[in-house]
Amino acid sequence: MISPNILLGAYSIGYFPMADEDNTISWFSPDPRTILPLDRFNVPRSTKQLIKKGTFRIEIDARFEDVMRGCAARKETWINQEIIESYLELYRLGYAHSVESFDSEGLAGGLYGVALGSAFFGESMFSLRSGASKVALAHLIEHLNSKEFTLLDTQYITPHLQMFGAVEIPRKEYLELLRNATGKKARFR
Repeated sequence: MISPNILLGAYSIGYFPMADEDNTISWFSPDPRTILPLDRFNVPRSTKQLIKKGTFRIEIDARFEDVMRGCAARKETWINQEIIESYLELYRLGYAHSVESFDSEGLAGGLYGVALGSAFFGESMFSLRSGASKVALAHLIEHLNSKEFTLLDTQYITPHLQMFGAVEIPRKEYLELLRNATGKKARFR
């Protein structure tokens, strides 16, 4: 397991871990870095419709381990057992959190990440049913804004995140935002 102090220290300076195919943990600080600006995000029309219909019931921190395992259940994954155990410990300590989407069949999707100061580091998302992770992300953004978070780090750009307004910024700019965000207190829960 990666110790909580090492993980939180790495996040505070812009690094995060990923496991490779042989389960070796490597540390990354991409340049450019992707963030989702909390003050100018966009919720896609199809996601707004799912929210309006009440297709999914949202919970926070209800099924953290199940969300992690859902995120890891892919053909190619960077989430190995060591990563799972490490983030479960951060969850027990109150730093890692999940947002879950439920429907009549149960857990339909979700996401997890780490809160440090007023920064939230989105780690991964998964969907068992169409739109479930997008609704969870929309709820996360709303939640972070209500709790006065200032940074939502999504690490890398994806088409999924671009639909919500994610942008790439130079590492230097990211590190400035990170320093300000980790220096400001905010409570996720």
